[in-house]
Amino acid sequence: MLVFLIAGEPSGDVLGGALMRALKERTGGAISFAGVGGERMAAEGLQSLVPLHELAVMGIAEVLPRARLILRRVRETAEAIVRLRPDAVVTIDSSGFTWRIAQALRRRGERLPLIHYVAPMVWAWGAGRVRRIARWYDHLMCLLPFEPPYFEQAGLPATWVGHPVLESGLDRGDGEGFRARQGIAPEAPLLTVLPGSRQTEVRRLLPVFGATVQRLAGRFPDLRVVVPTVANVADAVSGAVREWAVPAFVVEGVEKRDAYAASDAALAASGTVALELAMARLPAVVAYRVNPLTAFLAQRLVKVRYVNLVNLLLDREAVPELLLERCTPEALESAVAVLLADEAARAAQVGAYEEALARLGSEGARPSLRAADVVLDVIAQRRRA
Repeated sequence: MLVFLIAGEPSGDVLGGALMRALKERTGGAISFAGVGGERMAAEGLQSLVPLHELAVMGIAEVLPRARLILRRVRETAEAIVRLRPDAVVTIDSSGFTWRIAQALRRRGERLPLIHYVAPMVWAWGAGRVRRIARWYDHLMCLLPFEPPYFEQAGLPATWVGHPVLESGLDRGDGEGFRARQGIAPEAPLLTVLPGSRQTEVRRLLPVFGATVQRLAGRFPDLRVVVPTVANVADAVSGAVREWAVPAFVVEGVEKRDAYAASDAALAASGTVALELAMARLPAVVAYRVNPLTAFLAQRLVKVRYVNLVNLLLDREAVPELLLERCTPEALESAVAVLLADEAARAAQVGAYEEALARLGSEGARPSLRAADVVLDVIAQRRRA
């Protein structure tokens, strides 16, 4: 059995790696893979057709300079699928890249089973995308429990498989061990800083986060900072934090789990990391900046009150959101300082995390195994047809 997987950014790479591992578990290893992915999928045996860093961009103004390259990669990936004839194609998030491949395949008349993993946020952007995705895909795998009905009413079969954060192990970090390895005193305040996983995010947020850290250092003289990152932005992150006002430790991979456990608070780019922080019970402030054109359009199109997934699940601002013009060093310093200094504020956010995670559901099989079962079921149905 051959499954072709396509992830266009690091968060999708994490999902793809877990799905590959689960598919090998379900098939006893009688499966092979091709496609596009990053370091997590490479660890499971994928040789990516495209370097992930070429694709991991977000925002209209940010994508435009790379549009020609991205469209060429779409053509090349579609041609590889036609040549390899996999039993199924699984596209993972990154709709700007993955949906173009699905559309290209359907325009060629290809009837290969197409499955998309991670539902588009139609509850945030409106229902126009539902009709498009229903034309191209055979099945949709959703992370959040309220998502399937949006797509089923358009005729697209959808399954809630659960959020991968539930099997991340981020609630089992060794904070004391991390502090000991890095020489951080037990009583020293430790801040996790997460500037994002895309080059464009890092370029926009690191200067703001660095200025915020400098301001916080005036309030907390013993402050230390840890910066978890991923391979495609690690060099940029490491170079920037060397100039920060306090000692900053850059970590990758599984060390992130221990860093979360060791920290008192986090300052994070808004995104999928929200539920990671919830799983680790690490109180946080989320922030985001984009190109002014992207911000102008987003403010007029987005239909939800919050962007943080914890806040969306709870329908209240349990986690402070400082976005766009509110993302300033002064505002971030004030919000983060509350979490570093006030134990009651940290406890209140941890309580909100517990409530949000309960709504995600944690009973039954692992989310990646549920996703693997959906993929194998779609393949089996097509073979019987």
